[in-house]
Formats: sequence, structure tokens, C-alpha cells
Amino acid sequence: MRKRFRFNPFEWIGYLWAPIQKNGAFFVFMFALGWLCTQLEIMPYYLRDRGAKPYELSAQELFLDIYLVCVVLTLIPQKIRIWVKALLYIFLYGIAIVDMFCYVRFESTLTPTMLMLVSETNTQEAQEFFSGYLNWDIITSSVGWILLLIVIHLFWTLFRKITTKLRKRLILPKISSSTIVGLKFVMALIVGWLLYNSFTLCWDNKEAMHRLFTYDTIGQVEHELTKKDQAKLYIPVYRLCFSIYANRLASHQIVQLEAASQKIQVDSCSYRVPNIVLIIGESYNKHHSQLYGYNKPTTPRQVTMKEEGSLIPFTDVVASWNLTSFVFKHMFSLYAVGDSGEWCDSPLFPEVFRKAGYHVTFITNQFLPKAKEAVFDFSGGFFLSHPELSKKQFDNHNTQLHRFDDGVVKEYDRLAKNDTDHNLVILHLMGSHVDYRARYPQPAFRKFSPQQYDRPELSDKQKQILAHYDNSLLYNDSIVKTITERFKDKDAIVIYVPDHGEEIFDGKPYMYGRMHGANIDYRLARNEMEIPFWIWGSPKYIENHPYGWLAIQNARNRKLMTDALPHFLLYLGGISTPLYRADLNVIAPEYNEQRPRILKGVTDYNQLKRK
Repeated sequence: MRKRFRFNPFEWIGYLWAPIQKNGAFFVFMFALGWLCTQLEIMPYYLRDRGAKPYELSAQELFLDIYLVCVVLTLIPQKIRIWVKALLYIFLYGIAIVDMFCYVRFESTLTPTMLMLVSETNTQEAQEFFSGYLNWDIITSSVGWILLLIVIHLFWTLFRKITTKLRKRLILPKISSSTIVGLKFVMALIVGWLLYNSFTLCWDNKEAMHRLFTYDTIGQVEHELTKKDQAKLYIPVYRLCFSIYANRLASHQIVQLEAASQKIQVDSCSYRVPNIVLIIGESYNKHHSQLYGYNKPTTPRQVTMKEEGSLIPFTDVVASWNLTSFVFKHMFSLYAVGDSGEWCDSPLFPEVFRKAGYHVTFITNQFLPKAKEAVFDFSGGFFLSHPELSKKQFDNHNTQLHRFDDGVVKEYDRLAKNDTDHNLVILHLMGSHVDYRARYPQPAFRKFSPQQYDRPELSDKQKQILAHYDNSLLYNDSIVKTITERFKDKDAIVIYVPDHGEEIFDGKPYMYGRMHGANIDYRLARNEMEIPFWIWGSPKYIENHPYGWLAIQNARNRKLMTDALPHFLLYLGGISTPLYRADLNVIAPEYNEQRPRILKGVTDYNQLKRK
């Protein structure tokens, strides 16, 4: 006779407890491991001293994540399950140790750049790394807590084996099946409530994670991470997955760039301007520049050069984005916003210059691969620091960053001995990147103080931030003047353009930084996309190229977006190539001034301004 099926709700609900019951040690120790990481690692590291707290839903999300893993383990046969758990232990403990080590040693958890640097490390470098960094100090740091947990886990495993043998020898009182079912039911109710609570609280983060891992380009990923509801990659395994994912996306664009470099064809080069210098600033609000009418003397040297007639400020220039990485991709690629395809489907202008015979120097004070590099810098600099692409683009490339931007000038002075008769020099400054107070040497450039601002709508703290920002612009003024001095005896042009603007308490809401998630209205575009742009000509250039200088003067009021800059540079270099487009050269008669200037790929700045 077949056994009649009996539906017992207590028994069925009790199955919610089964995944934890069958994988108890795994659940407890992996929860403890995750909890240690979430409490000891606050990302980013430097926020720890500013009141930053761990991810507030770490306990609930850990419970949900580990429970789901236990469900999968429960479905695996017991003999195989043992080995699967052993591999998971090795993997999860290993990743946690590496992540915590990075946090302790490099002040950052796992990042895409760290993974990229590891992939480029040879055996000798790896040996030097381990001998230099693995010491007793690491064991006594936060890494030691994970090592201690591993030791406790090993002792627990040994203890359990011993007690299992002892239990077999002992005669223990039997517990009735109804009691067991009842206990399972109670535990299942607790688990069910915890699951419901965790699911409802953490669903938004799971949705954000799904969005993050479904983009096609690293730029889209970066933009996602500017949102307020961005995914919280709160445990090491998620950060590892993200690092692998980001590197894979970047590698796809590297392949596209390598294919695009095959399109480069240089027919001839007249070297129209023998020395072209491009200074790329950072986070520069045009309306805080004395050169553009600001009521504080933030740019006295630039004003003097303008009065002398050697500096031409352009009046209507915008950046294509308010994110450095997007601007860099548009500024370095011959792609223009609105073209078909992606930015990486077109060649990079430094490579065109190098193939034309220019000696190309690139010195950056931001985009060098470093262990604690954020995804924004990774996204903006991967195509500039990639070994093969860097060789194609640059003859000289710096290998270290500097606290202040005068280090960039000193770096150029060191490399200038390699200059030839025809040079393209690209200097990327740290400019006024947040934190402003760290962007200028004090007290030498501490000219502005909170008391000098008649802004009753701002708090004392906000006025102090504003003063730091204006001081950073004053320091930047000294740097760009110093750079022009290096070329005063040469036939040279110096172009200054920042990557984007910056919010600095100019209109409600009173804030500083950038509003990445906001809709683009004119108020936002004015602060974050309108930028200063000027061209300086050396005495020799002005003398040797009177018509060129006149063309620059006549173009100063033309509408310009910085994605068109490479075509102006090709013209200055006298490079004859099918890649050049006169309609994007701001001083050419064919220049298309009516071209839409699309901000962030969605809003035409020209229409905003009319409104």
C-alpha cells in the first residue's frame, strides 16, 4: 500500500530553517566574516575621521545573501557539498584577506585599478611586493581579525569532529518527532520574518546592483555610480566582481581604440605651430575667474597677459559633461558628440600628432594608475595609461603624481631636454579638484578668507570652503603663468581649458561639487558646464603668424564645445589627414557655429541659453 500523503503545515514551514540547519557552520562563519569586513572597512578610507559609518543595512543584506547561498548548498548532494563549501571557504576568506590588506596598506578596498595593476605585475615585482609588505604589522592590523576568525573556524571544525565521535558512544535521550517539528517551526518563523525584513529593506540595493552590472560601457557604469541610489558593494566578493566587470568593459574599449588607430592616415605635416601646449585644468567655475568679471582678484596674471595682448579669452565655451572621464574621452578622441558610434571608434589626437612627427609629452597630476584610484579616475585614465596605447600616443609620460601642480611644471622641466623642433605638450593639472584646501600651498596663497565675502545666505563653514576654492584658483593662475614663461622665447601657442565647471554656492541649492543626478537647466549648466577657455600666443608666434593670431581673435566669441578641440589642434599642427574636419575647427571659415552643443548626451546648451 502506498503511504497516504499528509500535508503538515508545521513541517512544510519548517523547511525555511533547513538551509541554515544543514549549513550551520558555513552560515555563522561567513556571516561573521562579512560583518567584520563591513565594520572595519569604511569606503573611502579617509572618511573614517569625518564621521563616516558602515553600510547601515549590512546585517540584513548579509543574512539574505548568505541564506540564499545556503539554499543552493542544500540542493547539492552531501558528498559534493562538503567540497563545494571547502572551495567557498578558501575563496571567500582569501578575498576578504586581500581586500582588508588593501584597505590597511593602500587606504582603499579592492578597485578596478588594483586588479589592472595585478594583471600587469611580473614575477619579480610580485616577489618584491610580498617581501616588502607582508610583515608582523599586517598581522596585528585589521587583517589579524580575519586570520583570528580562520583559526577559530579551524578549531571549531576539529572540536566538532571530536564531539561527533563522542556522541556516537553516548546514549542520549531521544527527542520526539513532534518536538523536533515544533522547534523547526519556531526557527522557521524567525527565519521567515528575517527574510521578509531583509528582502524589503535591501531590495533597492539589489536593484541598483543589477543595474550596475548590466551596462555596456565603463562610462555608463561611472555615471551610475554618481547617483544617490548607487549600489552598495558592501562585501569583498562584490567588489571583486565589480573590478573584474569594470576591467572587462575597459578592455573592450581598448580593443576598439586599437582598431581605430589603424584608421590614422597622415598625408603631410607643415608644423604650422612648432610648439603647441594644452593645459587641462580641473573643476573650474568660469564665474569665479577675475578674467571673466569675478569681483575677487583670482586671476591677476591672466588679466595682465590679456591687457598685454598675448592672451585671448573665449566667451562662450562649454564642456560636454560634468564628469572628467567623459570630457577626457571626448577631448582626446576625434569623435564629436552626435557622431555615430562611440568615442573609442575614432583615433586619439596625440597618436595622430606623433605619427605626423611631433614629439608628444603628457604629464598628468590625476590619471596615473594607483591602488586607491576611484572608478571615476579609472574610467578617465585607462586609455591614457594602457601600456600599448600610451606608447602609441606619447614619447614622454610621467610616472608619479605631485601634491601641488607646481610638480607638473618641474616634471616638464625635467623632460624638456627631450623636446625636438616640433612639440605637443599636454599638462593635466589637479586644479581645483575637491578638497579645495589641499589644492594650494599655505600660507603663500591664502589670500581670501571667509570675512571677505558679503554672503549672508552662507554659513561660516560655506564661506570658508568658498575662500579655499578662490585661493586654489589664485594658485592655478600662478601655475599657468609659469607654464607660459617656459615658452615665451619659442614659436608657441598655449591653450587653457578645464575639464568642467563646479558648483560653488552660486545659486540655490547652495552647495559645492556637482549635481550628477539633476536635470540640466541653465542654472546647472552655467555652474558646471560653462568653462573658461583662453589661448596665449608667444611673441614669436604673434610675429610669425599674424593672420593666425587675427583668426583666433576673431573667433573669441564663437560658440564652442570642447569635444571639437582636437580638430583645432590638428589645424594648428598643420597636419593633413582625412580625419580632420574643418567644421569643427573653431577658427576655420567653415566652422559650424550652429552645431548643437549636447550636454551629457541629452540637452542642447544653445536652447537652454535662449530660454
